[in-house]
Amino acid sequence: MPLLDHLEEFRWRIIWTLVALALGSVLGFVLITRFDLLKLLIEPVRAFLNGGKLKYLSPADPFMVTLRLSVVAGVVIALPVALYQLWGFLSPILEPSEKRAVLPALMGAIVLFLGGASLAYFGVLPLTLKFFSKFEPGSLQQNLTVDKFLGYLMKLMLGFGVAFETPVIMLALGAMGIVTSELLARYRRHAIVVIFVMGAALTPPDVFSQLLMAVPLLFLFELSIWLVRWTERRRAAAEAEASSPDAAEAPAEAPAEETGA
Repeated sequence: MPLLDHLEEFRWRIIWTLVALALGSVLGFVLITRFDLLKLLIEPVRAFLNGGKLKYLSPADPFMVTLRLSVVAGVVIALPVALYQLWGFLSPILEPSEKRAVLPALMGAIVLFLGGASLAYFGVLPLTLKFFSKFEPGSLQQNLTVDKFLGYLMKLMLGFGVAFETPVIMLALGAMGIVTSELLARYRRHAIVVIFVMGAALTPPDVFSQLLMAVPLLFLFELSIWLVRWTERRRAAAEAEASSPDAAEAPAEAPAEETGA
């Protein structure tokens, strides 16, 4: 299509994505208020409230917290629509082999993001709360507010979810030939430094959360090296098969058979 037609299609796909986001946010607001999903989110911190509840400091805080959670729920609900619109825009320009590679990569990215967010909620959050509670002196009293706690939780889950995308990103770069397994292995020490910097940037500002993110990321980096090496072996096998004598002679024998017939 001409460039203007591509831009028009892209505009409409963005519009449909925004409509899905708006409808998802409305649905998220209904679910949060009807089923009290906030109660589920704050469940890990209940053991540290001594029978109390999370506090709020402004009369508008309960509404603003519900509104922010509704937008987050809307993003989650609208994500399949956004991915479908992105796929519809990109699929016409992709080769069949590229299409077969993109779909598993998208699914893997979703699974890894959910895995990282789940690890943050079910594993890291209880450990960090327990760790920090040990440093509460007798002269101080804990007074957790809902906005601060949810901000901490969202940042923790988002940071782990984004960080767990490392294997998919490395696999895509390896498939495009931008990085190699040898290059990744050679710069392993540099990667360790980058991983700890990412842990500091993507998690709340405490050393314990950074360490809990860095350890899984180190494992995912090693997994990335293995995945890139696997793609290199597959590419080398495909090139060897394409350059084999049998593959080269097959097209030349076909016309001869047709002539004889």
